[in-house]
Amino acid sequence: MAAKAVATSGVNLAMQNMMPQIGFLGAGKFAQSIAKGWMKSGKIPPQMMMASAPSERNLKLLKAMGVRCTNNNKELVETCDVVLLAVKPHMIPTLLKEVGTHINEDHLVVSLAAGITIDFIESKLPVGARVVRAMPNTPCVINEGASVYSTGTSVKERDGPLVQTLFNTLGYCLEGDESMIDAVMAVSGSGPAYAFVAIDALADGGVKMGLPRDIAIKLAAQTLMGSAKLVLESGKHPSELKDDVCSPGGTTIEAIHQLERGGFRKCLIEAVEAACLKARTLNEMSAFSRK
Repeated sequence: MAAKAVATSGVNLAMQNMMPQIGFLGAGKFAQSIAKGWMKSGKIPPQMMMASAPSERNLKLLKAMGVRCTNNNKELVETCDVVLLAVKPHMIPTLLKEVGTHINEDHLVVSLAAGITIDFIESKLPVGARVVRAMPNTPCVINEGASVYSTGTSVKERDGPLVQTLFNTLGYCLEGDESMIDAVMAVSGSGPAYAFVAIDALADGGVKMGLPRDIAIKLAAQTLMGSAKLVLESGKHPSELKDDVCSPGGTTIEAIHQLERGGFRKCLIEAVEAACLKARTLNEMSAFSRK
């Protein structure tokens, strides 16, 4: 199945009488980014969210935001309708063993863990558990995220549109086959890190050539943001937009030549490949642990 966007009205979930109680099993940076993004959107208030973690360190920020917090995972599952698995991949088996018996058909379980398949999660939960696998990214915190989700075997008709609505508030969201998810993680899930390295390197170049650091960082960040928007809004292929900047015999084509000599494109392609293969390794490990 090809990736597809699901149309939603974008109005406040509460106005549609669809407002679920949302719980984060895990309260790290990923959970914090998503919670902040939902609050920033103005469509999901903090009182509709809950988070659990064994220590107070990660819960402090969420508490300050008005999100209800607990140290008891079972309490969260018993309180919430939508349960987000927001822990590191290696923690998923232990977490599912702890809360699995408390999950029932009334829950929608949304996994945010890289490399952990829907099939594996379903195998650790009671028969009929409704499972969705989603891969958002950290720009969700400013409602400029990119998310892809896939649905499991027991989801109900309403579950896809609900997930779509939740993640649409965080930016761009589409539904796709689970076979896409590892590549999605490698492109958009890990992609912000590649962009931050690029901004940092551009700023370093500016500093080398005499720009103050703060100005160089702002110019680099704004340039990447503006370029990304131009790709999305113009509908042109990135190569065509690149050609528009490169005058014959000019400074930009000279710079592009240096990027090619340094293997810039090759490095990015191989970075995506490496991240995707790492996720597939996690898939294989989870499949082995199920046997």
